[in-house]
Amino acid sequence: MSTDRATLPTRSIDVPDLGPVLVLTLEQGDRPVVVIDESLLNRLDAALAGLPGDLAGFVIESSAPRAFVAGADLKAIMAMDDPALHRYLEFGASVFQRISDLPCPTVAAIGGACLGGGFELAAHCDGLVGVVDPDAKPYPIGLPEAGLKICPGWGGTNLLPARIDAKQAIMATAVGKPFDAHSANELGLFDATTATRDGLIQASVDWIKDQRGHTDSGTPKEWIGTDQHYARVQAGLDGARTDLDPSPHGDAVLDCVHTGLKEGWRAAIQNERDELVRLRHTGPAREAIESFFARSAKPKQTT
Repeated sequence: MSTDRATLPTRSIDVPDLGPVLVLTLEQGDRPVVVIDESLLNRLDAALAGLPGDLAGFVIESSAPRAFVAGADLKAIMAMDDPALHRYLEFGASVFQRISDLPCPTVAAIGGACLGGGFELAAHCDGLVGVVDPDAKPYPIGLPEAGLKICPGWGGTNLLPARIDAKQAIMATAVGKPFDAHSANELGLFDATTATRDGLIQASVDWIKDQRGHTDSGTPKEWIGTDQHYARVQAGLDGARTDLDPSPHGDAVLDCVHTGLKEGWRAAIQNERDELVRLRHTGPAREAIESFFARSAKPKQTT
């Protein structure tokens, strides 16, 4: 990994009767959207490593006006050899784990497109707070990787069914079809909502306040492996197996969910990394990704 350790901007909000809530802003200079790349991961890692220990809450927001995180830098991923990609995915997982390990309630404040690795970053937070404006065109949120004949690499196969109806989550991941913000909200993906971006931070702070005294519910990642989670997700997995047509990428998603149920979180994300590295070399994936690059006019390609 690179040694770029410049951190991301943060600010602290002193909440009466609660304490300090720290807001971290994802930004990449003049880019119109935020994408996950090695530099951003290094900056996020440095920022998380330097957090004070007395926080009452932690919020991640994005500076991009129409997105939270538009995905991962797919061109960079495709340019890596297999060992380098494994190292990159493992490093990203360790950075995201820092968020899960924070001892205070954590929130992703989502005001726009939240896709692929960006969704996986958000899903490592305890709560998802989103902008849901009934009068505006909804933004996409979810895991589009299987649409490019690959699969998620940072836990998405297991994190999404931990939050919503398991069968719908698995089916959507296996075909690479994100939800829109309106349907995501109907499915219960957001823990709280606001109608405007200007209200995101207040809604996030309010959600953090509501967590006081709720010490026994755990976080979505902690649900993985519990008896209740197992029964619910196993039923969803069985239903998805019945309804999905076989495909290398879809079968990989199903296998990763199965691994999470049988062997736990660490085995599941290792399975995801192995499948992502393998699938990107297949003919269908190369064809789909080359077509994606050809369709996109942006200098940085995302998924």
